[in-house]
Amino acid sequence: IENDTNRQVTFSKRRNGLFKKAQELTVLCDAQISIILISSTNRLYDYCSPSTSHKKVYDQYQDGRKVDLWKKRYENMKHQLNEQSERSNKLKKEIRQFMGEELDGLSFEQLHGLEQKVERASNIVRERKEKAISTKVDTLNKKVKGYEKQHEGYRQKLEMMEVDYGGTQYKGIPMCGPHFLGYNMQGNPYHESAHSDVTTANNISSAYGIYDLRLA
Repeated sequence: IENDTNRQVTFSKRRNGLFKKAQELTVLCDAQISIILISSTNRLYDYCSPSTSHKKVYDQYQDGRKVDLWKKRYENMKHQLNEQSERSNKLKKEIRQFMGEELDGLSFEQLHGLEQKVERASNIVRERKEKAISTKVDTLNKKVKGYEKQHEGYRQKLEMMEVDYGGTQYKGIPMCGPHFLGYNMQGNPYHESAHSDVTTANNISSAYGIYDLRLA
């Protein structure tokens, strides 16, 4: 059947009819049937009698026909397994040689090649480490800049603070302690009119201790 649609329709009808006949044969005659169909589109369809399995039917077929359907497949799988095992052992040996083990049987050329491989691996690891350090340093630098910016904002706020004490205005200086005595933020030298304020501040300093505010 050349037409794809007609071929697919015919396949579906005949497949259903075949499976129906196999089911009838199983029920009426107690037969053990195993059917596997693969369509032109590589779709798999199968039917097996409820009293058995595909494997049991194939095993009975092998025993009756004296053939081994799985021998070739088993040999191929065994061959692939041996190849994978050899490759795995070779890789394990190379890893041990990278660790400085099992070097006695190597020639000068092999040792030189191993040295070059180790050197290339060391360079790759070193580059990765330097990149990780650089990334960490950049992150820390960004944090430091953020702290510096925050600190500068606090400093500017402190400089702009205006503190009224006893009718005299002072900006950005300690209100008690020895630093207080040498400043008058109005631009005038210390004079007697501020003597009462200084005395009061000194009394506060004596009562609560001297606190000097400094920026790091």
